[in-house]
Amino acid sequence: MGAATKKIVVGIDIGSQMTRVIVAEESAKLGLPPKILGIGYSESAGMHHGYVISPREASDSVIQAIRMAEKSTGMEIKRAYVALGGISLTSEIAGGAVGITRADGEVTDEDIKNVLTIAEETFGGTKKNRRVLHTIPLKFRLDGAEVMGNPVGMKGARLETRVVFVTVQEHHFNDLVSVITDSGVDIIDVVAAPIAESLATLSKKQRMVGCGLLNIGSETVSLAVFDNDLPVSVETFSIGSNDITNDIALGLRISLDEAERVKTGNFEAGQYPKKKIEEIVDARLTDIFELVQSHLKTIKRDGLLPAGIIITGGGGMLTHIDEFSKAALKLPSAVMHVDQVMNTRRDLDPSWLVAYGLCFKQAFKETKKGIMKILREFLP
Repeated sequence: MGAATKKIVVGIDIGSQMTRVIVAEESAKLGLPPKILGIGYSESAGMHHGYVISPREASDSVIQAIRMAEKSTGMEIKRAYVALGGISLTSEIAGGAVGITRADGEVTDEDIKNVLTIAEETFGGTKKNRRVLHTIPLKFRLDGAEVMGNPVGMKGARLETRVVFVTVQEHHFNDLVSVITDSGVDIIDVVAAPIAESLATLSKKQRMVGCGLLNIGSETVSLAVFDNDLPVSVETFSIGSNDITNDIALGLRISLDEAERVKTGNFEAGQYPKKKIEEIVDARLTDIFELVQSHLKTIKRDGLLPAGIIITGGGGMLTHIDEFSKAALKLPSAVMHVDQVMNTRRDLDPSWLVAYGLCFKQAFKETKKGIMKILREFLP
C-alpha cells in the first residue's frame, strides 16, 4: 500500500454526516503520534444515527472518501481499521466463575480463557442479535479475594471475573462490514468508535484516575467512561448537535444552513437576538447532559471522575460547552482540540479524532495487550 519502509495505517470513520479517511505513518519513536500523510472525506449518504440505511449510497460515500485520500497520498488503500458507532453501541457488565483445572490449584491461561468464555456465554444467553466487539475483564477474584493484575501462576480453587462487553446490533455490524468490503477495502479490525477515539485523546493518567470521553456528533452522543486504565462503560444516545441546529431553525424561523452558521457563531453581531439563541442552545444541551448525568449515576460514577469530562466531536465546537458541562455534571470539563493531539498542519476539527485514533495501530495493539495480555487473541 505504499513504500515498504514506511509503516502505514489507515482509519475509516463513517459518521452520520461525514465519512472520513486518514492515512498516517506510524512514528519510529515510541510515544509519538502517527504522522498524517493524507485525508479523504465525503458527505455520508445512506446513514442515519450512525447505522446504514442504504448500503449502496454508503459504499459510494466511502469510495469517494478513499479516492480522495489515495489522491492526496499517491497510495492505494487496500486495508484499514474501521470505527463503528451508532445508537445500538453500548456496553454491559457480566460475570463468570470456574474451578481451577490443575490439581495443584495453579491458575493457567486456560483457566482465564475458560472463565471469560463462561462470562460471555452467560451474557450472550440473554442478548439475542447482538455482536460483541470488545471483551474487557475489569477484575479477577481468586477464592473470593480480589487479584491485582494477572492471576496466572497464583494458586486457588475458584476463579471469578467481572467483564465489560462492548456490543452492537448484529445487523448494524454486518451492514458496516458489507459497506467497507463493497468499497474494495479489507478490514483489519472493527473498533468501537469511542474506544478508537480514546487512543488519540486520553492520557494514561486520565484513564487511570477516571474520566469520561464525551463525543457530541451530528446525530448521536457517545460517552466512554474510563477507570483504572480500562473502559468501564460505553453508551450512545440518540441526540446530537443537529437537534440544536433544528431548534435554532424553528426558533428563529431561518433555513437549516443559516441555523448551522448561527449555532457555530458564524453570523454578524446583532443579526439575531443573542439571548434567544442562548436559550435555544442551552435547552437542548440540558437534554444532552441530563442523559449523560443519568448514565453516570447508573454506573455509579456521577461526580466521581477526577480527570473529568473530555469533550470532542463537532458539537465540541459550541461556545462555552465546557462551562456548561462543568455546571451540569459537577466535574472538571475541557474541550479536546485537535492541535493538542494530531501530528499534522492540516486544519481539522474534533470530528476527525475517531479516524485518527484508529491510526494508533501500535497503541491499539498495546491497549489490547494491556486489557487482554493474558488472553492473546481472545478478543473478537
